Amino acid sequence: MSVSVRIPTILRTYTGGESEVTAEGATLADVLGDLEARYTGIRARILDDAGEIRRFVNVYVGNDDVRFLDGLATATPDGAQLSIIPAVAGG
Repeated sequence: MSVSVRIPTILRTYTGGESEVTAEGATLADVLGDLEARYTGIRARILDDAGEIRRFVNVYVGNDDVRFLDGLATATPDGAQLSIIPAVAGG
């Protein structure tokens, strides 16, 4: 299944400056694996050492936050839009 992945500015060094890339996979975990194969190092910026989505990174499939779906097992249907959004903090 081919999905479109929106890449935040902070991660574009991994994608050669591209703001949107395509990836393959039936689940979010599969898509992240495919991204890693194409853009080495990007997965470590999204997942922590335990293999979970980092606390300050939000991932959406369509308009749905994967934390409220099935996490890394969330389905990524063909043509889906996946967005990676780092949380902004500060005051």
